[in-house]
Order: sequence, then C-alpha cells, then structure tokens
Amino acid sequence: MHVIDSHTEGEPTRVVVTGGPDLGPGSLAEKAARFAEGHAGFRASVVQEPRGHEAMVGALLVPPSRQDCSAGVIYFNTLQNLGMCGHATIGLAVTLAHMGRVSPGRHRFETPVGVVDVDLHDANTVSVVNIESHRLHKDVTVEVEGHGPVTGDVAWGGNWFFLAKNSPIALKAENIRPLTDLTLRIRAALERDGITGTEGAWIDHVELFGPPQDPANDSRNFVLCPGGSYDRSPCGTGSSAKLACLAADGLLAPGEDWVQESVIGSTYRLSYRPGPDGGVIPTITGRAFVTCESDLLFDPADPYRTGIRVA
Repeated sequence: MHVIDSHTEGEPTRVVVTGGPDLGPGSLAEKAARFAEGHAGFRASVVQEPRGHEAMVGALLVPPSRQDCSAGVIYFNTLQNLGMCGHATIGLAVTLAHMGRVSPGRHRFETPVGVVDVDLHDANTVSVVNIESHRLHKDVTVEVEGHGPVTGDVAWGGNWFFLAKNSPIALKAENIRPLTDLTLRIRAALERDGITGTEGAWIDHVELFGPPQDPANDSRNFVLCPGGSYDRSPCGTGSSAKLACLAADGLLAPGEDWVQESVIGSTYRLSYRPGPDGGVIPTITGRAFVTCESDLLFDPADPYRTGIRVA
C-alpha cells in the first residue's frame, strides 16, 4: 500500500494513494458508507499503532463521482470515518501537488459531506472553503467530574463539537495531559446527559478556548479528537464551528480575519461568508509539508497487521 505522509501545522495526515479497498460503484457518500461499515481493520492497520498513532488522520483517495472535482477523498481516524477534516484537506492538496496531480490554483475535492473548494497558493500554503457550518445550541452547561460546571456551545463544522469559551486549565503545552483528561470528562458528561448533535449524532470533538500566547493572534484552543488524542493544529472543522459561533453572537463580521492559535502555537487564518441556510461558509488557510513517502507492508503472519487495539 503506497502512502504519503504530511503534517498541517503539526497535525499528521496519511494519504492512501494505492492499495485501498474496492468500495464498489455509486456516489462518494455510498462508498464512504461501505468503508465505514466493512473496513474497520483497514482503518486501524493504516493509522493505528504499530504503523500509525492516535493523532494520525487517514485520507483514502477514491475517484470522484463529480466531473468538476480533482479528487475524491474519505477521511478516517483510528475509530471511524470523519465527515470532513480541514487539516487533512490542506495536507491532501499539498500531497497532490507533490505528486504532480495538481498545480497552484483553485481545485474542488469531493468529500462525504459535500464538495469543498481548495486554493493551492504555493507548494505549502492552502486555503480551504469548507462546507456550511452552524451552531445548534448556545450555552449548554454540563457538570464535569472533578471540575464542576462547564458551559459551551454545540456546533457543526464538518464534525460535531462542544466549544467551551473559557478553559478552566491554562492552554499550555505542559498542560496537555490534564487538558486531555478534562476534555474526556466533558465528553463523558455530554454523553451522560444525552446532549448530541442533530439526529442524536455523537459529539466526538471537544474544544477549549482561551487567550492567545501571541498577541498578534485572536484566540488559542485545545481540541480533543475522537480517538482521545489532541489536535496539534488549530483544527479546521473546529475552527469552522468556532466561526459559526462568533458569527451567531455578532462578534465577527463576514470577511473579517480571525487568527486561531493551537496549543502548540501553530495558526490558521480564518474568515467566513454567510451561508445559504443561515450558517457560515468558512475559509481556512494554513500550511502543510510532506514528511514521508513509503509503502506499508502487511505480512499475513504479523499478529498486529491490522493494528494494536487494547480495551
């Protein structure tokens, strides 16, 4: 299986170029559904230890079902498919340029949640126009074990997020372990209280906000991803959800820039335009760098060929 690895503002992406499963005919959404239902072992073998790790996101290249798209892609992590992934879209654009499949300019990628526009500015800098994002609930309070009440918004940015405006723990790299423990407890509290996205969707990401360390930036965040790892980047879909909340509260005007800083100090430049259904259409600009091009080997005798999974 041929793969190309990259990182986007610190967060890794592994693009599966060849060797993926046959997902049959139909739309990309239909292929994604088959991939979700029947290929857990494949996902784990690509991004889980010993070949990957919890922070890694996979991007399976598939033929697009639309003629106006340069690529079709299904994103996944160690647990499941992802509807959309901002950092991995930036990483995919840079990877396709590395492969010679796209050149600087505007392109369209087909994802399971819709088509996204991608501007490849140069070999490393990309702007992604995400799908429409919106806030579902404002000021939801949950009682969190060991911390008391935590209040945040529930919003969609391509994945479901709980966004807490004021982190009770300082958003510093030395606090990554306690921040991870806190966000896991927040997610458990949401599950306990039956708080979900639309149609009972699992809120699998938790995002904490605080003041930036660099005064040139607008905010700093810490993002818990579904598998329990933290996002090294400012999180593209999480930043999209943040824009939806800022717009709904009248705190950011259309076209105005917002610079989101991650817990490791990397940044995305964000803006939005109003969406047709009352939400926002976010634009996320960041940088990615190719780090590795390799072949993954799968020995039938290897007891961990489909990944190390512990309870």
